[in-house]
Amino acid sequence: MTFSRFLARLSLDTEVGTAFSDTRIRLLEAIEREGSINRAAKTVPLSYKSAWDAIDTMNNLAAEPLVVRVANGRQGGGTRLTDYGRRIVAIYRLLEIECQSALDRLSERLDEITGSDIQSFQHLMHSMSLKSSACNQFAGIVTDLRADGVDYEVHIRLDAKNKIAAIITKASVENLELAIGKEIFAWIKSSSVMLITERSFKLTASNVLWGEVTKIQQGPLTSEVTLTLPSGHPVVCVISTESCKTMSFVPGQEAGAFFSPSSVILAAYG
Repeated sequence: MTFSRFLARLSLDTEVGTAFSDTRIRLLEAIEREGSINRAAKTVPLSYKSAWDAIDTMNNLAAEPLVVRVANGRQGGGTRLTDYGRRIVAIYRLLEIECQSALDRLSERLDEITGSDIQSFQHLMHSMSLKSSACNQFAGIVTDLRADGVDYEVHIRLDAKNKIAAIITKASVENLELAIGKEIFAWIKSSSVMLITERSFKLTASNVLWGEVTKIQQGPLTSEVTLTLPSGHPVVCVISTESCKTMSFVPGQEAGAFFSPSSVILAAYG
């Protein structure tokens, strides 16, 4: 039998479980070269929005921001990698070389394995990949579990200043094997997030994250507003363009992103 060859598609997990794909690493490398999200996206290639979504996700889940905005850059402003971002890229590329070397040695010995089913193995690995369409992806630690009838209120610490709550069923708590101190992922769809600009505003929602407006993308009917928390993590909100114009959002403005605990989806590694 002619041996098959595995090609490494490395996924790198940080201390909070963030996965970095080859595409995202190439995007970071392009940002370092170009100093511009737009030019970097074309190099990968990715759409401008997909590139920003990838950066927001990486900054959101990483221990430290990987990409930051800079003033007085090329054409008046731009983006650059942080030292932490450069270290992540270097580690990824080093591990990729070692991983491919190991896979090449394995491939050369496949003809010695009788009854091997490479296609079934590849299908299994594909089905185990975890992806989400939710723009807002957070990693945190469970700090409290409160039973309320058939539901549980799960409290999650995101960083030193921010925490959120999620409401899930008892069955979900058991399925995720939740416990105090367990690492957990929280996903919130951007359409479930609403915005306020006054801290004195009274809310029934227990989840409020305050940050600075850093990006506004207006469309004919809906607009996307991105807040950056003090930790550097972004929060994306989709609202009507009419509401966006009425609230007169501008970069640098303080705003709060609020959402219901029932809109938070939780996930954990098995």
